[in-house]
Amino acid sequence: QLQLVESGGGLVQAGGSLRLSCATSGRTFSSYNMGWFRQAPGKDREFVAAISWNGGSTYYADSVKGRFTISRDDALNTVYLQMNSLKPEDTAVYYCAANNEVVTTTLEYDYWGQGTQVTVSS
Repeated sequence: QLQLVESGGGLVQAGGSLRLSCATSGRTFSSYNMGWFRQAPGKDREFVAAISWNGGSTYYADSVKGRFTISRDDALNTVYLQMNSLKPEDTAVYYCAANNEVVTTTLEYDYWGQGTQVTVSS
């Protein structure tokens, strides 16, 4: 079992930045592909970014490309999401997820965190 705990959410003005962290424990983090997803009120959960187990490949939703950066630190068993130039439409609960099969932009991840709220005011 892999446990994931997100942190770093909060309230920020449009144009501002936040860095989300997802700390993991319980299994070998370095073998897992990691993803970030978000869910706004009344909407489906959507893909934001993903990174392969070795950090060699990253993927982004078109809506965040050029503004968000996903990274990982295997020594700290943590994946990050740096979010710059935030917009009100980025407001959502952000979740990190893990799987050890294939990096994907779909919801097909085995483990999920509890989420952290990001609110961007206009």
